Amino acid sequence: MSAADTTTPVKVPPPRQAPPPPADELPRASLASGGTAVPWLLLAPCLLILALVMGYPLARLVTLSFQRFGQSQLWGFQPAEPVGFDNFAKVLGDGEFWTVVVRTIVFAAGAVVFTMVIGMAIALLLQRVSGWLKVLINIVLVASWGMPVIVATTVFKWLFDSDYGVFNALLSKLPGVEMIGHNWFASGPEGLAVIMLLVVWGAVPFVVITLSAGLTQVPKELEEAARLDGAGSWGVFRYVTLPVLKPIIVMLTTLSVIWDMGVFPQVFVMRNGHPEPEFQVLNTYSYDRAFVVNDYAQGSAIALVTVLLLLGVVAVYMRQMLKIGEVE
Repeated sequence: MSAADTTTPVKVPPPRQAPPPPADELPRASLASGGTAVPWLLLAPCLLILALVMGYPLARLVTLSFQRFGQSQLWGFQPAEPVGFDNFAKVLGDGEFWTVVVRTIVFAAGAVVFTMVIGMAIALLLQRVSGWLKVLINIVLVASWGMPVIVATTVFKWLFDSDYGVFNALLSKLPGVEMIGHNWFASGPEGLAVIMLLVVWGAVPFVVITLSAGLTQVPKELEEAARLDGAGSWGVFRYVTLPVLKPIIVMLTTLSVIWDMGVFPQVFVMRNGHPEPEFQVLNTYSYDRAFVVNDYAQGSAIALVTVLLLLGVVAVYMRQMLKIGEVE
């Protein structure tokens, strides 16, 4: 037997395989091929519903605003005639329209300011109460927020009724105050103040809940550091809490402006379906021109102008959010 026969054969280890590349180094062609189409497929049902629900009415609104369209055209006795920008010229040249615009802006600004201030105050107070009380307050806020607008408006009509109103009865118990029989809707400013209170009452819960969620993201370390540096409660709120909440405040303010500029059911129901001239805001004024005066074209033009005003608010909101993103 030779030495070659007695030698144990050496086992050669298999060649090592290179580890797979990390996920972020995989070829992006395979991800990009189907990745861009998936979001659009997921959004397709929502976009289709929006196109059906909002696309056609908006297109019809734009069409009507450039036509002469009244009852004769509605019933088919006369064809709709294109009039170009005549409807917009009549609307923009009407002094009553600008009075309504100013009233709507003042109403919306007051409602937004009161909503944000009261909402912020309640949200800050909720951080200082015990757990069970916080839960109870949140339940009350959600219940009031979920109340239908028609029901809330009916309740406020009863509260401020001139003959049986609870608010007048409570004010009359104050020394030297006699409010029994006082009609809050005898003048426009007082009546709009009541409607503004109704709008604020319905909007505050959403603001409180959203700001309360944002306050949980404020770092406690920054607050403690600010207090150690000698900052008081106002200083901590101004230099620590407010910058963290700024994106949420911008979002809530923009949404509140859009909602309060488009207020309709509160004014319409509070005035029993026939708002007087001193109670008209843009939405009720557009409705009045379209369905009371039966000038559907002019009503559409007013509605389109309102949409353009709201788009301006949205543009300001987007600009502010882009600035915040650049800072971050």
